[in-house]
Amino acid sequence: MKKRSVVALILVLMIGVTLITACGADGPQGTIPGGATQPGDALEVNEVHIGMLAPLQGPAAYFGTSVQKGAMLYIDNFNARGGLQIRVTVRDEEGDPARAVMMYHDLYDLGVTAIIGSVTSGPTMAVVPEAFNDGMPMITASSTHAGVTVNQDTGEVFTNMFRSCFIDPFQGVKMAEFAVEVLNAQTAAVLFAHDIDYSIGLRDAFVARADEIGLNIVHEETFSDEAPDFTAQLTNIAAANADVVFIPVYNRHTALIGPQSVAAGLTSTMLGADGWAGTLDAIADPSTVEGAFYLTGFTYESEEPHIVEFIERFLEVNGIMPNMFAAQAYDAASILIAAIEKAIADGLEPGSAEFKAATISHMAATDMYGVTGHITFDEFNNPQKTAFILQIIDGQARFWGTF
Repeated sequence: MKKRSVVALILVLMIGVTLITACGADGPQGTIPGGATQPGDALEVNEVHIGMLAPLQGPAAYFGTSVQKGAMLYIDNFNARGGLQIRVTVRDEEGDPARAVMMYHDLYDLGVTAIIGSVTSGPTMAVVPEAFNDGMPMITASSTHAGVTVNQDTGEVFTNMFRSCFIDPFQGVKMAEFAVEVLNAQTAAVLFAHDIDYSIGLRDAFVARADEIGLNIVHEETFSDEAPDFTAQLTNIAAANADVVFIPVYNRHTALIGPQSVAAGLTSTMLGADGWAGTLDAIADPSTVEGAFYLTGFTYESEEPHIVEFIERFLEVNGIMPNMFAAQAYDAASILIAAIEKAIADGLEPGSAEFKAATISHMAATDMYGVTGHITFDEFNNPQKTAFILQIIDGQARFWGTF
């Protein structure tokens, strides 16, 4: 049960307190929002507390840890400048929607001002209605289902919820058009997970757009999330002899599908979406996905100084190159913190309903160049961005171009 009255009492008691220790005696110090209380005086704020929801264990941990690393890189860099400090409390929702809701309530009870997360669409959609009712600002780096920002039953926009990633319909539509306009495909097959919202959303958009532009869907196969063997499905798809096969899944699936597709005799060109990011880190034999195309929101092959700096800094801190999820999380943190700074400049008190509403308003007005491109938001709080297409060549995901 949310301890709203307790949180409110704590905030009242802490108004005017000069200093607190955020991370122990030797950690960074700051003030809980307070300071000047006379009308018209500037409100001094040294620290803002935000939350983060992510799956840090379980099958979606690859995405969760990538998002955590990307967001924390931006936050750590921001804090290192001095002045306002962003304190982060992370909760592991393990990729489970019910647990995600429980962890959201935990963060709410801790009095966080905003939340980055969650990471996959199912848990995020479970949390969003709760956060919407609470007026809690949220931004996800990787939840792509259309229902993340819009109630699919009523059409109501969850005005508190934003994302720095593409949505599933955008990706599905783009890849169907890519198949026809670039690859000259006339027939397609689809392999998707029937119990993953992400996979279903992409499949639905791809099939709908294919029907509109004359791409004939000659065969479809499904599987369950935890399935280890795709031989039967891939054998049936191979027999259909489609020009392309759309596989809207996560990299843990492509790591298995690649080798099994060769054994099944599949020769169709494989197409994927942003869930393919990290495939080459997970797959035993990259040659089994040679020639595949997938859409993504980030590429290493950029000479933009801020992108080069991000890549170098991420590599220095984490010892690995950043993937798309880390890059989108970096931008998500940037968008949120910029909005928080503007709400502070408005003279509002972090944690208050007014502050949260102002943060949401400032996020909606975002117009920035991030490491994943130029970002603005549409009326559904979805980012308007350029799509990058990568192709797997000689064991590397190479930038094919924009589309």
